Amino acid sequence: MSRTANDLAHGPPAAAGTAPRPGAPPEPTPQPQPQPEPERLARAALSRIGEPGDAALGRWLARADALAVVRAIRDGTAPGRPGPDDARLAAYRARLTGLDPVADLERVRVAGGRFIIPGDTEWPSQLDDLGESRPTGLWVVGTGSLRLLALRSVAVVGARACTAYGAHVAGDLAAQLAERGWVVVSGGAYGIDAAAHRGALAVGGPTVAVLACGVDVAYPRGNTGLIRRIGEQGLLLSELPPGEHPTRFRFVLRNRVIAALTRGTVVVEAALRSGALSTARRARDLNRHTMGVPGPVTSELSAGVHALIRSGAATVVTDAAEVAELIGAIGDDLAPQRSGPVLPRDLLEPAAARVLEAVPATPDGAPVERLARQSGLPPDEVLQRLYELGSLGHVERHGAHWRLVRRR
Repeated sequence: MSRTANDLAHGPPAAAGTAPRPGAPPEPTPQPQPQPEPERLARAALSRIGEPGDAALGRWLARADALAVVRAIRDGTAPGRPGPDDARLAAYRARLTGLDPVADLERVRVAGGRFIIPGDTEWPSQLDDLGESRPTGLWVVGTGSLRLLALRSVAVVGARACTAYGAHVAGDLAAQLAERGWVVVSGGAYGIDAAAHRGALAVGGPTVAVLACGVDVAYPRGNTGLIRRIGEQGLLLSELPPGEHPTRFRFVLRNRVIAALTRGTVVVEAALRSGALSTARRARDLNRHTMGVPGPVTSELSAGVHALIRSGAATVVTDAAEVAELIGAIGDDLAPQRSGPVLPRDLLEPAAARVLEAVPATPDGAPVERLARQSGLPPDEVLQRLYELGSLGHVERHGAHWRLVRRR
């Protein structure tokens, strides 16, 4: 076990003083760096000991503080059932060896970040909905309060190998949401994630990337510049400590944080086996709004979204106004009512509309008597309506006949 991990379990060592040499001028007393509180230090250690979403560790932390859990792992003692079994406890002990949470905290501080834990003013309380799989803590880089940004946030997720249609829709949707004051949350990956982040950044809006690696690791490498911009204009966050690299399971486990952190999740493009659908399912299970953007029925990359909508697990949305109506304040974020264009003939009274329908679409037109038979109205009323329609530019007189006005 490293000195730091041992100190964490037993308490910090006493400070050692050095006697000055006789006749030497007194040396200035070094200012000690503020030490992290024991709970934060212990949770930083636990973020390396357990994997994200470790329910056994979560149950343990529900009954004891983090420092007591670290000590129990060091001593090889476990609480009563349900708790970690012997094999899991042995794995925890193996990871405890060589830990240096102080160095991890310093490493993220130098990167301009911090490590937040439950109970902090910046901790988003909606993450508590995850129960036993709630994050032990979150490593965060960027300005702004995560709690405040998450209050009005929406997740935009989808396929990595997206189409040009999907990238356009995701970027446009994210830009519209950012302009409406919503914070766009995604996973920092290729495809829909990157398009959503770029859309929000393009209009000067904040965006949050929930990573499946350490906040100091640029993954994927092709998004290095984008991830750096997110850290400057928004927030990067991860359950994993600095230096950790992603794995397949860490991507899936990361999705539960995206779903819990936001007020709703929009899936833009997703195949039937897309990982983005796990975010949607998590959002549904957490009673968050789940939304899907439809795509071409011939596109395999939209098949997962269509299946989600068809099963009733997601609501169809096509723009930011419809998203905001679902997740926004009741009565304040209503989407405008959609309708087709109003044509001049739509404003006619029923009798005038019947006469206009009776006028044939031929150059010769028809006499009043024939129009009366066709419309079922008296000839005098038909003539009155014809003059009315003529003043409105719908018909014109051609000798004893009436005909439609030809429009270019």
